[in-house]
Amino acid sequence: MYSASIKNSVFEVEKSKEHFLVNGNVLDWTISKVRDRHFLVIFKEQSYNLEVVEVNTQSKLVKLKLNNKPCEIQLKDKFDLLLEKLGMNNLQHQVAKDIKAPMPGLIFDIKVSEGQEVKKGDAVLILEAMKMENILKSPGDGIIKSIKVKKGESVEKNQVLIQF
Repeated sequence: MYSASIKNSVFEVEKSKEHFLVNGNVLDWTISKVRDRHFLVIFKEQSYNLEVVEVNTQSKLVKLKLNNKPCEIQLKDKFDLLLEKLGMNNLQHQVAKDIKAPMPGLIFDIKVSEGQEVKKGDAVLILEAMKMENILKSPGDGIIKSIKVKKGESVEKNQVLIQF
């Protein structure tokens, strides 16, 4: 199952063997490829020109033109929805001040030391939670000011683990 949002509208999309389901309803449409990145969509006896302008796999953002009108679709798979539910969906947008535990767990490993320079996306520690090892990454570039936990220590949600 996937979730897609278009201008604050959210749709759940599932693919069965024969059909696409949107919010549980069969999507009865026909899509034909006209040329590279251009498609003809027939839906409810009306035709639409669809152009795929850009697909950003990292941000999961798809930019389209439907009858030459721009449209953006933000895709979320079941893992994105789980991270959002756990409050871990916006870690990449935080300022590099500190890293807090996104959920209760056990510090499995610490990958950095005080005074070390890190770049955005570098692994800084591994938190074991819900029988899974979760790699916490640096939200931005910075220098580790202090590490507030030790390997093997239990932590609570929102507890400060590392400060920049």
